[in-house]
Amino acid sequence: MRFISTRGNAPVLVFDEVLLAGLARDGGLYLPETWPRLMASDFVAFRELTYPELATRVMERFLGGRIPEDVFASLVREAYASFDHRAVTPLKQLGVNDWLLELFHGPTLAFKDLALQLVGRLFDYVLTRRGERATIVGATSGDTGSAAIEACRDRDSVDIFILHPHGRVSEVQRRQMTTVDAPNVWNIALKGSFDDCQDIVKAMFNDQPFREELRLSAVNSINWARIMAQIPYYVWAALALGAPERRVAFSVPTGNFGNVFAGYAAREMGLPISQLVVGSNRNDILTRLFDGGTMEMRAVEPSLSPSMDIQVSSNFERLLFDVLGRDGMRVADAMQRFRDEGRLMLEASDWEILRRLFSGYRVDDPATEQAIADVYRATGELLDPHSAIGVAAGRARRKDAATPMIALATAHPAKFPDAVEGATGVRPALPPRLADLFQRGEKYSILDNNLTLVEEFVRERAAMRGAA
Repeated sequence: MRFISTRGNAPVLVFDEVLLAGLARDGGLYLPETWPRLMASDFVAFRELTYPELATRVMERFLGGRIPEDVFASLVREAYASFDHRAVTPLKQLGVNDWLLELFHGPTLAFKDLALQLVGRLFDYVLTRRGERATIVGATSGDTGSAAIEACRDRDSVDIFILHPHGRVSEVQRRQMTTVDAPNVWNIALKGSFDDCQDIVKAMFNDQPFREELRLSAVNSINWARIMAQIPYYVWAALALGAPERRVAFSVPTGNFGNVFAGYAAREMGLPISQLVVGSNRNDILTRLFDGGTMEMRAVEPSLSPSMDIQVSSNFERLLFDVLGRDGMRVADAMQRFRDEGRLMLEASDWEILRRLFSGYRVDDPATEQAIADVYRATGELLDPHSAIGVAAGRARRKDAATPMIALATAHPAKFPDAVEGATGVRPALPPRLADLFQRGEKYSILDNNLTLVEEFVRERAAMRGAA
């Protein structure tokens, strides 16, 4: 198994190399050179497995022998041992052929734990075997940061720096990052939007001397290992509802496109997915793309679902690579035009390829509140704003009522208590292990949106750790 860049001008890597590299050196994102395939007999055999066993069997197709099978299986078991639900990702029925896949039972109450609890362990294993250290930098719109910090805290082989948009994440999200007392963790509240945070991180990776000096690596979904670790729960849910004999559909609340791209990857591996619905909030660049064939950047507007307050969905580049015939030069040109002009118009034939599988739907704040209230009245289930968008989008855009529609519940409702209480009158409580979150001391630095300033901050603190 080898990995290539979406822009076609970076070294071809194997799994452990792509794990540590994060962003490709040509600015592109890594993908498998060819998609591994699972047969119907594989899916049938997976039905008897626990979630960690199934996840191991799915993901080992991407390792290319770079990590011993028994070691990898052990890392996967450890990653999910701390989850609050024995099923890890339980399914709940909301209605006839209307399902909810709960992905928030990990340590930080968000779907990012499913990938990052494993990725943190993979970093530690690979770096320790190599006798090396790495500096992890990441941008978060709310949930990636806390999940990455929880996965990497107190690890000897990594230092981690997380950028979040100052004042644009929920208080629970912020405190889950800033109350972690670990010597290898730094939080940066950047004066700007999530897209500004993401741009700073990409700029650090594109600054080759800085990248090599600090040995940068990434935990954002630009890192292929993040996508890989999200594929198994699509397989898990589909098998529970009758796959491979029965087709299924998924509705995914989406900001950076990584989660829904993992669903696309599962389909490329052979899972019978008939439709992928992309739910957007008022920052609806993806809905506009699927509806009209044009990706056009606009100003980011704060919403009830801050993890989706994004206008540059980085992982769409991976899908574009496949749509454009895996032509790296065409992708590089398209992404450069998008950056220069803030707009990218797809050719009609390419747009039609997207529309065969993907549908987009915009759910603004009032509609999000209505969806939370409706589900609560009908089922007693409390949904956070992001999960509510997934449910509402799936119901609005489903093509076939006979096909199970599985909405992804991406965060625990207690991460967004004000929005949930406003819609239902019920204030969701944090789990007991986080009950004292608001009494814990915080530690973070507020920085201007300036690459030089952020690089110097990272350099100074990484040097202090390296000298220790």
